[in-house]
Amino acid sequence: MNFDALHRANGRGVLTITGGGAGALGRLLSVPGASRTVLDARIPYSLGALSETLGRAPDQATSAATARALAMVAFQHARRLDVEATFGLGATAALATNREKAGDHRIHVALQTPATSYLWSLTFDKGRRSREEEEALCEQLILQALFIAKRLHQEEPPLLLGAGDKLVSDHVLGEPPWQGLILGSAVSVPQGVRGSRSAALLPGAFNPFHEGHRAMAEAAATRLQCPVSYELSVFNVDKPPLNYADLRDRLSAFPAEASVLLTHAPRFTDKAELFPGRTFVVGADTILRVGNVRYYGDSQSARDAALARLAEREVRFLVFGRLLADRFETLDDLALPEALRALCDGVSEAEFRQDLSSTALRLRR
Repeated sequence: MNFDALHRANGRGVLTITGGGAGALGRLLSVPGASRTVLDARIPYSLGALSETLGRAPDQATSAATARALAMVAFQHARRLDVEATFGLGATAALATNREKAGDHRIHVALQTPATSYLWSLTFDKGRRSREEEEALCEQLILQALFIAKRLHQEEPPLLLGAGDKLVSDHVLGEPPWQGLILGSAVSVPQGVRGSRSAALLPGAFNPFHEGHRAMAEAAATRLQCPVSYELSVFNVDKPPLNYADLRDRLSAFPAEASVLLTHAPRFTDKAELFPGRTFVVGADTILRVGNVRYYGDSQSARDAALARLAEREVRFLVFGRLLADRFETLDDLALPEALRALCDGVSEAEFRQDLSSTALRLRR
C-alpha cells in the first residue's frame, strides 16, 4: 500500500476501531507524515468502553449500526479537533478466538464524510482462516476505506476474498439540507409541506417508526384540533448523531402524507427556541427525562433554568401514558417538578393506550 501517497493527500480525521483490525493503526502510524491523516485514534475494546464512546450501550456490539454510529461519533470528534476535518471511521469486528463462536466471523467498517455515509460489511468463510489471517483482511478493509476517505480511489488495494466470503457495501449521499444539519450550518429542514406551520410536534428517534407513533399523532391532532408534525433531531442527548443512512431509512418509514421536520435540536430548550408557542406531544418516559437533573449535568439550578426557559417560550407538553417498569403510568402518576407540571396536559389511559416500543421492535428484529 502506498502510505506516502495516502498521507500526502488532503484530509484528516479520527478512527475508532473495536474487536479487530486495530493493526491498521500501527501500519498507518509507522510511516512518516501520519499526522496528515490521523487526528486521533481510539480502541474501545470492552463493552463498557464501547458504551462510553457511543454514549449508550449498543443493541449489538458487532453490527452495521454500531459501526455507523462509531464513524459518526469519530467524525464529530474530528470536527471538534479541526473544523476542516474530512472523515470519521468506525469499525467493529467479531473474529476467530480461542473459543468457539456461535455467530459469523465478520467486520463492519463505516466511513462518515461531510457528504457521504459509507458502509462495508464483510462476513468471513468461518473456519477457513486463522485469527491472524482474518485480522489481516480487516486491516486491509479499514485501510481501503481510508484511501476512499482521502479520495484516492485509484490507489485502493484489492481485497483477496475467497468464494465463501461475502462483502456488501452501502453508500448514501447526503442531501444538501441534511449535510447542513450534520455540519451545524442548519437547524431545521422541513420534509413536508405542513412542517414549518404545524402547531404541534411529536419528537422522537423513530427507530423504527411504528403504528404507535401514527396513532399517537392522530390522537393528539384530535385532542388539540390542529395538525401534528413529527420532529426528528439528527443529534440526541444520549445517542450518537444520525448519519445519512439513518435519515434515509427513518424517513422512508413514515407514511407518504406525513409531515416531518429534521432538526439540529437535541434538547427541548433547543426545540423551544426553534418552535416557540408549540405543543410537544410526548410519552411519560420523555417528560420524566425533561424533569430529571441527570440531563442537566446533575445540576438542579440548570434544570430549573431550562424549565423557566420553556415557560418563557410558551411551549406546552401533551403527555401520553407509557408502560414503565411493567406499570402503565400517565401524567397523574409521575413525580415532576411543579414548574414542569404547569406546562403539561395529560391524556388518560381510557383515552389512549398503545404499548408498542421502538426498542422492543429493534431487539425483536
